[in-house]
Amino acid sequence: MSVFKRLRDLTLSNVYAMIEKAEDPIKLTDQYIRDMQEDLEDAERAVASQIAIEKRFKQLYEEQEALVKKREEQAHTAASMQNIELARRALEEKKAAEQKRDEYKVSYEQNKASADNLRAKLSEMRDQLTEMKNKRETLVARYKAAKAQSEINKSMAGFSSDTAMAGMKRMEEKMLQAEAMAEASNEVNSKAKSLDDEFEKLGKNKAVEDELAELMKKYENKE
Repeated sequence: MSVFKRLRDLTLSNVYAMIEKAEDPIKLTDQYIRDMQEDLEDAERAVASQIAIEKRFKQLYEEQEALVKKREEQAHTAASMQNIELARRALEEKKAAEQKRDEYKVSYEQNKASADNLRAKLSEMRDQLTEMKNKRETLVARYKAAKAQSEINKSMAGFSSDTAMAGMKRMEEKMLQAEAMAEASNEVNSKAKSLDDEFEKLGKNKAVEDELAELMKKYENKE
C-alpha cells in the first residue's frame, strides 16, 4: 500500500503535518486530493446503491400496507354479505400481508439508517475535500514564498557586510592613490612651468638692461 493510500486513514490534521514536511508538498497535496476524489466517487456510488435499497424496501412496505388495508375492507364486505369463506380468505391474506409488511418495515428502517449514516459520511468527505482544496491554495502560496526566499538567500550567500566594507575600502584606497598621483603631476607641471617662467623673465630683464646700457652710453658722450 502506497503512502498516498495510507493517508486516507489519517485525520486531516495529521495529513497537513505530513504535507508541510514533504520535500514537495504541492505534489503530495495534489496526490492526496486525487485519492480523496476517488474515495468520494466510490462513496457516492455506495450511497446511491444504499439509497436504492432503502427506497425499494420502502416501496415494498407501502405496498403491503396498502394490501393489508385492502384485504381488511374486502373481509368487511364479504362479512356484510354473509360470505364466510370469502371473508376468511380475505383475513388470511390480510395476516400474510401484515407479516410481510412488518418484515419490510424493519428492513426499510435498517436500510434507511444505513443510508442516512452513509449520507452523513459522504457530506463529511465532501467537506474534507473542499477543505483540502482550500488548503492547497495556502500551501502553494507558502511554498512559492519559501522557494523565493531560498533563491534570495542563495544569491546573497557570498555577500556580506564585511565583503562590502572591504570592497569599499579598496575603492577608497585606489581613489586616494589616484588623487595623490594627480596632485604630484600638477606639482611637477607647476615646477617645470615656474622654471620656464624664470628663464623667460631673465631673458626679458637682460634685454631691458642692454637697452638701458646703450641709452646711458649716448648721454655719457655728450658730457
